[in-house]
Amino acid sequence: MDRSPAKTRLYEEFAASGKALSHASRLELLDLLSQGERSVEALARAAALNLTTASSHLQVLKQAGFVETRREGVKIYYRLAGDDVAQLLVLLRTVADRRRAEVGAARAAYLGEPVSTGIDRDELWSRINDDADEARVVLLDVRPGEEFRAGHIPGAVSIPVDELAERIIELPDDADIVVYCRGEYCAYAHDAVRTLTADGRRAIRLNDGMIEWRLAGHPVSTGP
Repeated sequence: MDRSPAKTRLYEEFAASGKALSHASRLELLDLLSQGERSVEALARAAALNLTTASSHLQVLKQAGFVETRREGVKIYYRLAGDDVAQLLVLLRTVADRRRAEVGAARAAYLGEPVSTGIDRDELWSRINDDADEARVVLLDVRPGEEFRAGHIPGAVSIPVDELAERIIELPDDADIVVYCRGEYCAYAHDAVRTLTADGRRAIRLNDGMIEWRLAGHPVSTGP
């Protein structure tokens, strides 16, 4: 029995899934959706795309099974189809960074000079649960407010990065501030640590971010 045609078709289907990911804007849209459900209009604004282009990319992702939709009145909302999609996004970025020198150069150009030594999520979780240490640690979420409300690390304070310079006085000046944003390749936390350290605060960055925190099975709070 010749199974070659069937095998070819199987790998063509795998390739179709890969093709759906082969555009920078579609990867960015998945990254945004890893933070929570959003309308087409909100996604277009966040990704700096016009509405038609954003809708076209989202349709490709939907046809590939990576995203799902719901309708509320005239608005259409998108969400990731499952945690396996978020895991795929994280793995793709990790492997690309590990195997392609060009990714490292692009990362450095985007994120800038490395900030202070970070903290990994397991150590952070340990500090959060240490009663003696909890009062000395402030968790600072610097993502946009809508992303914070969709899901954040329990106990975190929300100050979007573009408001931090004006609201820095809201943070205690005698605490260790742990800053986090969307994920390992999110620039918000890097920028926030620079702002905080320039003001004389003790600030470090969570080495990854909200997407990795959630996928690791740590608790997530929603709402304000």
